[in-house]
Amino acid sequence: MHHEKKTVPAQTLVTLLIAVVAALMLFNQYQVWSMTAGGSVVKAAGGSSFTGSAGGKDLKSLDLSGIRSTGHAVAAVFPVEEIKTIDDAIRVMIPTGTPDYGEALGVSFDDPVNSLNRLHRQVYPQIKAEVQQDASLWQRYLDLVTQPVGISCEFCCGIGPVGVDGSGNLRCGCSHNPAIQALTLWLMKNTEYADGEILREAMKWKALWFPKDMIGLGMTVAGGDTSALANLPGMVGGC
Repeated sequence: MHHEKKTVPAQTLVTLLIAVVAALMLFNQYQVWSMTAGGSVVKAAGGSSFTGSAGGKDLKSLDLSGIRSTGHAVAAVFPVEEIKTIDDAIRVMIPTGTPDYGEALGVSFDDPVNSLNRLHRQVYPQIKAEVQQDASLWQRYLDLVTQPVGISCEFCCGIGPVGVDGSGNLRCGCSHNPAIQALTLWLMKNTEYADGEILREAMKWKALWFPKDMIGLGMTVAGGDTSALANLPGMVGGC
């Protein structure tokens, strides 16, 4: 008995292929949506993007004009109402893991010393030169960091909450100051974070580098007991 081999028409194959491709595209869109929901989209240099939240409060419309000290900044960017003990302050203010921008910038909260050195030695000179080429971006940077919001190395050098002068020159050359400026410059150039969100990231790194002073500020702002602060290191990384 002779059996004829049945073949699938070419048009049907094309239709099935289109359906599969469409399903894959929908799945990818869902994955992107599920990652971005509730977080800020961060665009890295070169146009690629990755997602995540700057963490905690919604700071996109934070009014920075009322921040007159690092203590004010801590109260503005962290949920200090959750702080009752030293452990609470550490949980709220000391970050762990790798931030959304960590891979692109080459830093990790879990490696604060090497991250400090990278930001200070490698990132700062290049990113400053790049941002200075964009007049509006450079002015945005100056408008933020020349306010007393704490983007500085104040705890190792005593310069207070402002780390640069009106022209953007460092007021102190210790490693922590160019590092925190590099972070600020890089986030402005390569992400969609608002100034308030950038300030929060700067305060996270400052808390990593100066845990005793920053946790102390958090406890003071929250009205908690500061007696256990002596057990925290004063500074991480060389000055």
